[in-house]
Amino acid sequence: MVNKASKVGQFEETIGWKSRLVEKQDIIHIAILAVVVFVIGAYLIATRVLIAKDGVFYIELAKRIAANPVEAVNMPSRPGYPFLIYLMHKAAALFSDAEAMRGWLISAQIVSLLSKVIASVALYFVGSYFVGPRMSFLGVLILSILPDSAEYGSDALTEWPHLMFLTTGFLLLLLGLRFCKSWIFGLAGIVAALGYLIRSEGCQLILYGSAWLVFNLIRPRKEMRGTKAAAALILFLGGFVIIAVPYMWFKGYVFPGQHIWELPGFLNINSDNFGCISNINICFAGLSINRIIGSETLITGMCETLVYYFIPPLLIGCYYYFRGQSKTLEQRFFAAAFIAVNVVILLWQSSYRHALSRRYMLALVAFTVFYIPLGFHIIACWISKHSKRCPAAEENIRRWFFILMMVGFGICAAKFVRITPLRWERQGYRDAAEWLNKNTAPAAIIAVPDNRIAFYAERQGLEYSKRIPERVDYIVRIVKSGDEKLRFGKDTNEKYVTWADKRKKDEKLVIYKVIR
Repeated sequence: MVNKASKVGQFEETIGWKSRLVEKQDIIHIAILAVVVFVIGAYLIATRVLIAKDGVFYIELAKRIAANPVEAVNMPSRPGYPFLIYLMHKAAALFSDAEAMRGWLISAQIVSLLSKVIASVALYFVGSYFVGPRMSFLGVLILSILPDSAEYGSDALTEWPHLMFLTTGFLLLLLGLRFCKSWIFGLAGIVAALGYLIRSEGCQLILYGSAWLVFNLIRPRKEMRGTKAAAALILFLGGFVIIAVPYMWFKGYVFPGQHIWELPGFLNINSDNFGCISNINICFAGLSINRIIGSETLITGMCETLVYYFIPPLLIGCYYYFRGQSKTLEQRFFAAAFIAVNVVILLWQSSYRHALSRRYMLALVAFTVFYIPLGFHIIACWISKHSKRCPAAEENIRRWFFILMMVGFGICAAKFVRITPLRWERQGYRDAAEWLNKNTAPAAIIAVPDNRIAFYAERQGLEYSKRIPERVDYIVRIVKSGDEKLRFGKDTNEKYVTWADKRKKDEKLVIYKVIR
């Protein structure tokens, strides 16, 4: 495929960390990544019309925590992200009046953006361990400009806060391996527990770390002999248990959101609580064609997240890394373990939810994006080798590598140019919310087709699909042309009309006042 003499060794530094963890070049890379992430995130926050529907849910939970902190463990969702929003809101209140809707909204978005900055720095060091600083820098730079990645970093969603703890915990595991310090593994366990309080997948660090430390107990190595490995394992599991288990015990399940492994019966192998595990379809969603390559599945989700263009270099880079590049046992284990476990998680999500949102792809993409520049370099070597001019010359390889990277950046930039006008497609929702805020009483109850309208109006909203809820003062309805006369079972009069979606000129968003 590529001559071993012209492989990445000519282009990249030695794989793994040097004697000093942070070099001058690392500081430059980190600064560039932080600026890129912050500028893109700030732009998307400034131009965002509506946050995701889940974002409204998380902000409402954060308000409940502000009213009563004890509510944090008694919520329908994991308390980690709402608690971060609450902390950010408290910090923002020190400098301005943050009690209005706008204050909560900005607090949630800033949490996501800062989480992305921190996660990007941690990812850079993780990638440096596996593929070297330069490849890691380019990989995280690609991740920063991917449209989906950028969108999640400016929205009120859990993706980047979850990744912040996952990447930081992973980095602590690798640092524990390097310095052979038991207390670092203890910190990794605590970080894994904090990630678990945001998303269930955060506990996957316990699988990697425990497996590696148990391996060191069975086959002691010079770097970490049996006693030190045992101490590291105890601290690692203890750090996780001291935070995660009280939450599990209170909720009654190891995975409360999915109602998997009820406590304390999950310890009984004959308990019916294992029945939900059998329903997970561990046959990897049957490996059916529709589940694998249909819409909203693993393959299509990865392709769309990586804008299709980055898929070939990702596959080539992964193949080369695992088959052709020299690496330590630790590097082989942790790189392979993360990919395998996250693929299983995604296949389980596909089976459990019968669809797979691209949001769940971000972790797998983030920890494999380092292999994309590696794949581009191999492709550049191949093109240069078969080029009539300057075949296999190092300068020619770099030229082709630069071209391939710039094409990818151009595709992502074009996506942003195309997406930005579409972000205003639901401007009618904001217009309706503004009207409701100015023309209705604060205690008014509003029936809405989308709960974001009530959220932006700062009014109590009752979301409906078909049937209009009772006891409402206003009704917001999407009306198609020629269907203006709707019967609600109550007397109403039309108060306000705007476009529901600027792309659909035959639909209007109409606000009706209920006549009592």
